[in-house]
Amino acid sequence: MSDQALTESAAQRYDAALRRARHIRLPQGYPVPQPTSLWPQENVALLELYRDWLLSSATSPHTVAHLYVPMAGFALGLNLKPHSQLDIQADLERALDYVKAKRLSAEWTHMCRCALDKFRCFMRQQRGSPEVTLKPPNAERYFAGLPDWVVEELQRLHHLRQANWRPSRADAHGRRFWCTHTQAWRWLFAHHSITSLSDIKRRYLLDFVDQRLADGVSPSTVNQELRAFVATLLHLQDQGYVVPMSLIRIRGLKQPDRLPRFLTDEQVRKLRDEMERCVAAAVTPCARRNALIDRAAFYLLWQSGLRLGEVEDLQLEDLELTDRRLTVRQGKGRKDRTVCMTDTAVSAVQDYLAVRGMGPSDHVFLYHNHPVRKDFVRDRIKAAGGRAGVKVTPHQLRHTFATQLLNAGCKVTTIQKLLGHQRLNSTMVYARVHDRTVAQDYYTAMTRIENSLGINEELGTDGALSMSHLRRVLPLIDRLAESCIAKDERLALADQLRYELGCQHVESRLALGHT
Repeated sequence: MSDQALTESAAQRYDAALRRARHIRLPQGYPVPQPTSLWPQENVALLELYRDWLLSSATSPHTVAHLYVPMAGFALGLNLKPHSQLDIQADLERALDYVKAKRLSAEWTHMCRCALDKFRCFMRQQRGSPEVTLKPPNAERYFAGLPDWVVEELQRLHHLRQANWRPSRADAHGRRFWCTHTQAWRWLFAHHSITSLSDIKRRYLLDFVDQRLADGVSPSTVNQELRAFVATLLHLQDQGYVVPMSLIRIRGLKQPDRLPRFLTDEQVRKLRDEMERCVAAAVTPCARRNALIDRAAFYLLWQSGLRLGEVEDLQLEDLELTDRRLTVRQGKGRKDRTVCMTDTAVSAVQDYLAVRGMGPSDHVFLYHNHPVRKDFVRDRIKAAGGRAGVKVTPHQLRHTFATQLLNAGCKVTTIQKLLGHQRLNSTMVYARVHDRTVAQDYYTAMTRIENSLGINEELGTDGALSMSHLRRVLPLIDRLAESCIAKDERLALADQLRYELGCQHVESRLALGHT
């Protein structure tokens, strides 16, 4: 590959590729692309803009010069009319037919097909056309065996639920809705003769639960399906249906009350160091851009407590970097909130914005000229954790954000606002008190109790314990400071410490001659 190809204009690069094209492989009389000298002038300008668009996203210059630009040139060279008149699908497909007619390798033909799709995407963006998204969920396959009245009410409930879904996640939410809300209904109508709600017996649902568990479905998934079924019953009740209360009151399976998983300070330090190492070690524009987007997303998840979807949906207009804050619009529950940013996070975002490139929208995070997709940030954060030896997910960083603020003395109500929780109980679930905070609160409280009882004064001016009591108390303190200790064991240790301190108090009074 010649370095000259990297300094040529896009038109020069295409004309050079066209001269080297082996037309001898083509069938007799097969149409071939024309040089740029025969193009409408606006098409030449479009090809230059296309190259700049590609390079702005740190796409490899060699790939741009030897694949993307020539393939776009073939599409324009086979259609000598202004690009505004081109049919993006049919006219551009002539370029791929030209490549196939040359009987090149299957691998190269596939690469050309991908390059042509990239050019189609660029042209859609230039015309302001919407991006081609995933097909909407095929709800019809979930309706098999269901009567029309159930399908009609489920569709009505689906329409109501859509009002609270973020557009970027509407497809995923739609699939989840139809899967969970029809699971119990389909099983009931497949195994029992049901003509109305009164025909559904409580034991039918218990049989459904047993069957799902026997199929290896997790209790949490079964509970989701039960909650979806009850939600549909409540909706039917609102619509005037007579719903047996025994069905609405059915309880889900008992699940363990797990503590939220957060990272230790050492794990956060390792992950941060890995992000900074990748930025410092990047030698190509592509590697540097990837490292900067990872680092910016990491700091927004950790130091601003954003949800993964909030990072993906963040817009340029939402950033107020001078004031060190950003606005989360239409977060969970379709509510807006303001989030603070540290100087470190601001600097990380600014460094990324310098290499962000052009895209079809004002989304902050772009990858290959597209807004980042659902799993993009999650996969890259997990990959960085793998390199650093830390098992991490984006939501764990949000847990860590809340826990660290709480340990640093931040008010729970402040954390509630930063996290965007409507109820304080939600904040306490996400940000359980860290053992270090519990231990500190315990020592502070016990000191006050001892002082109020005059224990320290009777022990001496230094309040020192005897050596025998120190040997018994210090292991208890060490155990209390451990991070993996369970709540029940923590309470037992506290009772034992009270007992030991009480014994020391009695012994001291006896030594001093008190009765």
